[in-house]
Amino acid sequence: MNGRGDSEIPDVVDPAEVARRARWTAAGTGALLALAGLAASVLRATGSAPALVPAAYALGAFVCALAAVLGSRGRTRRALWLLIIGAMVMALGDQFD
Repeated sequence: MNGRGDSEIPDVVDPAEVARRARWTAAGTGALLALAGLAASVLRATGSAPALVPAAYALGAFVCALAAVLGSRGRTRRALWLLIIGAMVMALGDQFD
């Protein structure tokens, strides 16, 4: 420790900053997964896939969009669980393809 005493980075983390970062992460991830699910649903609906496949993608996209809304409102724990469920529903649709 050759520097000045006040040059060290403090270990104090602002809880409001952590909560804000969690809200943005949940909202951004939910929106991204919702767009991906919606795009996959449209692509599968125009192809020769069974009707269950685009429906599963659309349902997963809806769940992820709901997670994005909850995440933006600060309900990050519920949003993250909904993101997991939405991704699982879309993966189930991929298995039917």
